[in-house]
Amino acid sequence: MTQNQTVSKARNRWLAAAASVAIASAIGFGAVTSGALPSYAEAVKVEGVQQSAGFADVVERVKPAVVSVRVQAKVDPASDRRNGFSFGMPGFEDLPRDHPLYRFFREFRGEREFGNPRQRARPERPGKERSRPVAQGSGFFISGDGYLVTNNHVVEGGSDFVIVTDDGEEFDAKLVGTDPRTDLAVLKVEADKTFTYVAFADDSKVRVGDWVVAVGNPFGLGGTVTAGIVSARGRDIGATLYDDFIQIDAAVNRGNSGGPAFNLNGEVVGVNTAIFSPSGGNVGIAFAIPASTANHVVKNLIENGAVTRGWLGVQIQPVTDEIAESIGLEKPKGALVTEPQANGPGLAAGIKAGDVITSVNGRDVANPRELARTIGSFAPGEEVEVTLWRGGKEEKLKVKLGELPTDTAKAEAPSSGKATADTALADLGITVAPADDGKGVVVTEVEPGSPAEERDIQVGDVIVAVNSNLVTSGEDIGKAVEEASKAGRKAVLLQVSRDNNNHFVPLPIG
Repeated sequence: MTQNQTVSKARNRWLAAAASVAIASAIGFGAVTSGALPSYAEAVKVEGVQQSAGFADVVERVKPAVVSVRVQAKVDPASDRRNGFSFGMPGFEDLPRDHPLYRFFREFRGEREFGNPRQRARPERPGKERSRPVAQGSGFFISGDGYLVTNNHVVEGGSDFVIVTDDGEEFDAKLVGTDPRTDLAVLKVEADKTFTYVAFADDSKVRVGDWVVAVGNPFGLGGTVTAGIVSARGRDIGATLYDDFIQIDAAVNRGNSGGPAFNLNGEVVGVNTAIFSPSGGNVGIAFAIPASTANHVVKNLIENGAVTRGWLGVQIQPVTDEIAESIGLEKPKGALVTEPQANGPGLAAGIKAGDVITSVNGRDVANPRELARTIGSFAPGEEVEVTLWRGGKEEKLKVKLGELPTDTAKAEAPSSGKATADTALADLGITVAPADDGKGVVVTEVEPGSPAEERDIQVGDVIVAVNSNLVTSGEDIGKAVEEASKAGRKAVLLQVSRDNNNHFVPLPIG
């Protein structure tokens, strides 16, 4: 290789390097001046994954139908003065507003002032009746002409009702009717406008795991939206005889009471009415009245101002495994009649103590509460077919329902929830003697550790019947036990009277 060739190659290498630097510089300065990213820089993204639709479309349609409900009560100026407050407890009447304990006791009672807290109350003329806020909840319109639904416990004790719509308009409302047994109430707004309203869903199609959207007025924060799923169905929380709640995990707090829980079609699947919370705030467990119950009650309240329910007139208790075994039922189901009530439809139709009601009009009855709800769904005066388990076989009776008395729960369990009972025969651990009136036998002694004692049979209990057969002596009980044993049963069912209340107690034999 000549010297000239060597110089030429070196020069070429230098020129190539200089060109590379020039190109890189041009690209770098171009990026700064033009704002464009280099062609090789691409944003990261995931193909084929669609964004969740969310609940905005549902909320946009239904939110105008949901309202805040403000409740006020009339108070006597003598007990609620401008410069004092009566708390209804000795020692705190007319407590001055500047007293250090005034605010504490006011908040303890759950009272809140609406509007500007700094705004002074206007002076009232002496002796003039005035109103004060007592509650705040939620509600929703179910008709364009102003009918709306809320909870009974929201309006209870109120005399004046103010409805605040989603856009801030306020309307006076009147109370149409309430139903404490299901905790529902209906209000009516009279206004020269058509309101946005929503409809009830077919809650028989609601499944555990379905989405729900709750809209309401928690802690006075109107128009609040939360979402969750249906956690469970058929919840009994011991609130009333008609408990059949839908459990949801959408955030529901104080003030949400009376507000709706919607499905994704914008239909009301339930009316929010209670929460389970040790702290008083949301912990993800809320209960809603099913739409089918609310729809039935609301129609009655609008048409009649009250809810009339069918009445069977019997006291009932659950059927346990032992009770089912003692009477020959294949499995525990239905409601065991402990006593037909005097002058009740059930007694007139021939229902007896010891009967197990298993269905009404062909609709199976699983337990006493389901019987209560089923009978309550019929109108007074309707005739229904009641299927009974009696004497080891099925029977049917026609019953013309009465009207549930206002002071009586239609199908109520006995006052004592504990099974108490009687039995006879020394081998069962009891001693008996004939009752003075000839009806049954009186338990005079209970052997410690015996099956009778284990089932809470007590001295003084009266055994009226065994397996639906009336007894008047220990021999009668022995005969009933013998027959049950021959039939292959492992227990007998004793009808026991204590403090004028009948109870049924299964007692093991053999």
